[in-house]
Amino acid sequence: MNIVVCVKQVPDSTEVKINPETGHLIRAGVPSIINPYDHFALQTALELKKKHANFKVTVVAMGPPQAKSVVQMGMALGADEGVLLSDMAFAGSDTWATSYALAKAVKKIGKTDLIFCGMQAIDGDTAQTGPGVAQQLGMPQITFCEKVDVDGRRIIAHKLIDGGYEVVEARPPVLLTMIMHKDYVPRYPSFLAINASLKKPFHTWSASDIGAEAQFLGLKGSPTQVDRIYPPAQREKAAMFSGSGQEGMAKILQIMKAEHFIEE
Repeated sequence: MNIVVCVKQVPDSTEVKINPETGHLIRAGVPSIINPYDHFALQTALELKKKHANFKVTVVAMGPPQAKSVVQMGMALGADEGVLLSDMAFAGSDTWATSYALAKAVKKIGKTDLIFCGMQAIDGDTAQTGPGVAQQLGMPQITFCEKVDVDGRRIIAHKLIDGGYEVVEARPPVLLTMIMHKDYVPRYPSFLAINASLKKPFHTWSASDIGAEAQFLGLKGSPTQVDRIYPPAQREKAAMFSGSGQEGMAKILQIMKAEHFIEE
């Protein structure tokens, strides 16, 4: 089977700051990481590759030249090939335009049985790109998966639902978006693995390389655009009280009545 894993380079969410005047993210000096959900999706695909000797894994990312690092990381962890979509034509793409470009890349890669995506990216939290790729390719999809197995030509996915999970079976081709289960521990490549990965096939493709039409890319091809980004209003300092539980409850009720959260 041929597997494609879509990954994204994102700013470390613990380090992100917002310019209060422009409302833009301040990326200067902010470290970038592989999107955690994509990291889990990648590890899931690589675990399948270990179980099945005839499986091939290709890592695909879209972004500026520095996004090459997340593709190389995927290759160092065990992926066979890497692709970076990098072109100024992609700049400003929303989830629809990104899905279009990624789908074009998958078509260029060739016959693909499984596509793995993270459930969402931590810098956008839309959870739209994976399903968008499936729609662009006319491919069935299973979302919110925490576990995936392959038995012959059967894809068996454990899909998270309210109160538990359900087991869903499908035949390839199929796209799966992955959540992170509670026991997940991210793996990182060794120095020797990183050196070895430099010998693996790596491609940088432009918009023209994948046959993408300019009208469907970037800001021009994006049906949605971000008006502004702003941090939530800073809360006032919390008040601390001591005393028994009964005294604490009486104080909370007093405050809630004063703030008109409850009426007498």
